[in-house]
Amino acid sequence: MQDLSNIFTKINIQILELLSKEKLHLREIAERVKCSPAKAHACIKVFKKNNIVKEINEKNRKVIVLNLENELTRQILQLVNIDKSIEGPYLVAEKINLFDTISPLDFRYYGRSKKIFDKIQPYLSEAAFIKYALKVEHALAKTLAKDKICSQKIADEIEKACRNVTPEQVYAEEDRIKHNIRALANCIRNKVSDEAKPFVHFTATSYDIIATADALRYKELANNILIPELLRFESTLINLALREKGTIQIGRTHGQHAEPITFGFAIAQYVSRLGNSILRIRKTANNLRGKMAGAVGAYNAALLFFENPIKFEEEVLNELNLKPSPISTQIVEPEFLADYVNSVILAFGILANLADDMRHLQRSEIGEIGEFFETKQVGSSTMPQKRNPINFENIKSMWKEFMPRMLTIYMDQISEHQRDLTNSASMRFIPEILAGFYASVVRLNRVMSDLAVDKENMQRNFDMNKNMIVAEPLYILLAANGHPDAHEYVREMTLRAQMANKPLIQLVKSDKSIKKYLKQFNKKQLEILNNSEKYVGIAAKKTEMVCEKWMKELNLKSSY
Repeated sequence: MQDLSNIFTKINIQILELLSKEKLHLREIAERVKCSPAKAHACIKVFKKNNIVKEINEKNRKVIVLNLENELTRQILQLVNIDKSIEGPYLVAEKINLFDTISPLDFRYYGRSKKIFDKIQPYLSEAAFIKYALKVEHALAKTLAKDKICSQKIADEIEKACRNVTPEQVYAEEDRIKHNIRALANCIRNKVSDEAKPFVHFTATSYDIIATADALRYKELANNILIPELLRFESTLINLALREKGTIQIGRTHGQHAEPITFGFAIAQYVSRLGNSILRIRKTANNLRGKMAGAVGAYNAALLFFENPIKFEEEVLNELNLKPSPISTQIVEPEFLADYVNSVILAFGILANLADDMRHLQRSEIGEIGEFFETKQVGSSTMPQKRNPINFENIKSMWKEFMPRMLTIYMDQISEHQRDLTNSASMRFIPEILAGFYASVVRLNRVMSDLAVDKENMQRNFDMNKNMIVAEPLYILLAANGHPDAHEYVREMTLRAQMANKPLIQLVKSDKSIKKYLKQFNKKQLEILNNSEKYVGIAAKKTEMVCEKWMKELNLKSSY
């Protein structure tokens, strides 16, 4: 080992011990070890020179962290017996490798996409939960000051402390006392004066903080991240529907050729379904509720200080732009959250349905659409010619994973008496549902934006049965003009036409017994019988109507 005698000073060891517990700004280090900023800077300079620490940006400020990837750092910590004090998530967070994570969400579906991760991390991560829980504690202190329970100075002090508490600190304290919200409160208390300490977490129970923090972050996730991305996807579908509103396609029921539609019309149903889902998510997100009603929901502690504890609860939640649960036990009425997650799962099902339709249209024998395929992209490990619909398959597969989790949400409706802990673990997985959904929306939007539509193959597939498609209009017109058993007659004629490999209308026209009925058909009706492409109903018009409705409803524009 190189000469590091200048490191093993009393003040340097103090700094190392501090940094083993948390990330700190240079000024904070100076305050903690009771030295001048210049002296702290000189110490950190020595550490940096030897790559023992590094400086990172965190929440718009620069903080110093131990470089635990450096073997020298580890050796020094062992020598001064600090390594044994580095416990819990701080060490893990510094050492973690993306590919050491357990959940495929982390290492595959958003972990390698900084863009996606940066969007959802502020709402769905454990650090995000701590941040939002601190917001609730701040709102509580602010309201206490408004109601003259404590001074504004104390509220300001608590606010400052809440801004400076880190997840690492909270978890280190939780490891010590084995309670997450009390750990949070203790971390705030450690940063305020003795005068302010009593008003931290004042009259609150753990679930006042947890339920309110979750409601706030899920609401803001929906309004700031989910809905804007869904609106972008809705715009993609609207543009595609309008672009292809006149593109002839054979409609399929039970996987069999049915009647003509347009490809735009097929997409328009998803425009409508997704539009309704966006409204549903927005409604349920904005209806999420918080609480500040105490340990059993009856405002027992709050009534000791407030004549109207319900008003106090409303004031706290108003600071967070939330409404209270109409009545709480220790927990908020679970249906508010269940409705929200259900609205997301319903939207996920729409994505899966669209993806499944698009996947089937890519079958080799159908070939009506195609995913964008990058120049160097490989479709199969052994069949070089393959171009698999992997993105559409992934969306359906993600839905298969997360849709059944809705059952757990329903099970979380049941909590014994005023509360038990049987929903404590299960509710921690809700962020995974939301993360999986968001990643899927982003992925499907990207694929649908670059979708290749093969109009020639659509025409080819339509032409396969174009001579039989007129069976329905023929039978209806015959019945309308007095034929006693039109459906059976046309059914028998379709069999004859198939066996003779001739157009249905050709055989019908040659049947003398049917001519008296044919003479009653008008020009438009005869035109449809002679050209099945015209038997598309109002597919194009309906596509326009649906798209216009949702553009107006959601304030969107189209390039078509």
